[in-house]
Amino acid sequence: MSTLDDARAVIANGPVCDACLGRVFADRSFGLTNDERGRALRIAACLDDDEPFEPAEECWVCEGECERFDAWADEVCEALSGVEFSTYQVGTRVPPLLEENDRLLREDSGLPEDAGERFKSELNREVGKRVGARTGTEVDFERPDVLALVNLERGLDAGGVDVQVNPAFVYGRYRKLERDIPQTEWPCRECGGGGTQMAADGGTEPCEHCGGSGYLYDESVEQLTAPVVREAMDGSESLFHGAGREDVDAVMLGTGRPFVIEVKHPQHRAVDTEALETEINEFADGKAEVEGLRRATHEMVERVKELDANKTYSMTVEFADPVEESDLEAALDDLRGATVEQYTPQRVDHRRAALTREREVYETEGALDDPYHATVEVKGAGGLYVKELMSGDDGRTEPSLAGLLGIESEVTALDVIAVEGEEEAFDDPDYLIEESAD
Repeated sequence: MSTLDDARAVIANGPVCDACLGRVFADRSFGLTNDERGRALRIAACLDDDEPFEPAEECWVCEGECERFDAWADEVCEALSGVEFSTYQVGTRVPPLLEENDRLLREDSGLPEDAGERFKSELNREVGKRVGARTGTEVDFERPDVLALVNLERGLDAGGVDVQVNPAFVYGRYRKLERDIPQTEWPCRECGGGGTQMAADGGTEPCEHCGGSGYLYDESVEQLTAPVVREAMDGSESLFHGAGREDVDAVMLGTGRPFVIEVKHPQHRAVDTEALETEINEFADGKAEVEGLRRATHEMVERVKELDANKTYSMTVEFADPVEESDLEAALDDLRGATVEQYTPQRVDHRRAALTREREVYETEGALDDPYHATVEVKGAGGLYVKELMSGDDGRTEPSLAGLLGIESEVTALDVIAVEGEEEAFDDPDYLIEESAD
């Protein structure tokens, strides 16, 4: 059968609008909307049959929804008012009856089940392109800023559009300038973060372990940075993602550590990152600072989490017995370039799997401050436990400075001075959002 014969079969199947007629032939010709395609077929059939032209009647397939594309687009724009976005996607929840009508349209007309396109696809596209034209934004089928779900079952008069606002992301590097500040919030293990414990009389009282705060530490890098970003974006919640983490008693200096702050349900996205950087540094009040803030895509979170960068540490090491400068130099020479076997350290074995890891030591240097103290700098592979590299951790780390010297050694101060590799890992423009794009 010809295309016109197929069109006649659809028309004869009951009153059908031009859009529904054209939709079953959506895979034929290009540059036309389904409405234009259907009207052209209806006219061509009338001309070929020398019959009077009769406009489309009320449609049994879509029940008039194809005439409400503009109204639905207006409803979507209203639902998105007040939300800042540059990319969007429109989805549709179609009632089972309309889906069944769409299937029967082909079956009863003798057409293949996969002929043309489905009603849901047409509504997504037609409403979507109207939303884009009204808002000056672009459609994104992978990871849009916002998703508008048109609910036909609920209808226009009942607020039939649900909006999902996807998270926004800010990437940068932080320096932690004071000790005893964790990277992220650290809830108290004893009270589970609730701040209370069971009292002798059966009631509750402030937790002795955390003093009732619910946290082991009053502040964290997360608490010193993320609230500022969340407020600037007018979001509901913020999450802090770091490229690894330094010990609580260590400072993070030098080039800083890469991080991403994720803001959920942001009402604003196009924040001024330079101004935001200044606000964060003022808010952190010298305890931490950030630099290189950039708006980023959601892929940046995985990049940060997966980074296994080399790190450089500066440590103050205390010895139980006096050490000669020559002995220290010889021991550091032996560690330079060594492959170290480290069984899970005692200080983290309650939260890490018990296994032996091999890590490379790339560079070492150091000098005695006095016979009992030295300043040692170590550059090693990601995951190298440098405190244990100095102490030996009761034989769990081999070789170690303590083992080579034959003298007990302990790190009393630790500074992270470089996290290397982030330039190559994070400078990809596909994972950053240019300020000028807004």
